[in-house]
Amino acid sequence: MLFLFHLFFACNANDKKSDVEAEASCDGSDAMSQCLSPTQDPEYYISQSSAYFDTMDYRETLEDWPPYSEFIARWEWSPWLKLTAFTQENIELTDTFLQLYPSIVTDRECRFFDTQPFGRCYVVFYYDAHEGKPCPIYEEFTFNNQGEITFIEAWSDVDNLRPQEENDPWAEAQSINRLSTKIPGLGNATGAIDIQSSSMLQAAEEDADIADFLYRANNWHETWLEEYAASDETMWSDGCGW
Repeated sequence: MLFLFHLFFACNANDKKSDVEAEASCDGSDAMSQCLSPTQDPEYYISQSSAYFDTMDYRETLEDWPPYSEFIARWEWSPWLKLTAFTQENIELTDTFLQLYPSIVTDRECRFFDTQPFGRCYVVFYYDAHEGKPCPIYEEFTFNNQGEITFIEAWSDVDNLRPQEENDPWAEAQSINRLSTKIPGLGNATGAIDIQSSSMLQAAEEDADIADFLYRANNWHETWLEEYAASDETMWSDGCGW
């Protein structure tokens, strides 16, 4: 009986410690995105997630950029080019460049979720350069407390490339391998990533995907150009399921 008492006490103490540690980890600058709760109406997250695709649809008149945060990052999983933008200046620059590669994004379904990522969308791109063939994408949007987009993560909506199982269309399972919920800093009030922080360096030591992200974030222009130069037409056929 005495053993069971000590075991019960130890378990409860560990639970309380874990709760305290979790709370503390949400208070610092390296907090994870799951620490944040929505600060806007659901329709806001839906409309701003969809607005992102207006930047790539040549039929749309772009009056304002979506609400990007200063240190926004965009990660597109293989066969796409991984870290395709880092910081607000660079994402606006690359999206301006993409207007030279005309497309329309007619098919969109975006939804709000009360846990990060708050915005999640299924869309289909149709590129003029590829005879208007459809390219289906699943994309997620992480927001900070100011309603700014801090992280964009995209996968091909193609068998063996999606992050979720067929019975979990909106990627709600705890087992989803998404980068946004593993990067320190996305859960502080502004969602500002510090690629030099000790938490980021430690996370990179423990996770190969974060290590890849950190390597590319430290050399964004060079690694993006290298990835682009190494790509070929199979990126499109594989990524779009043609």
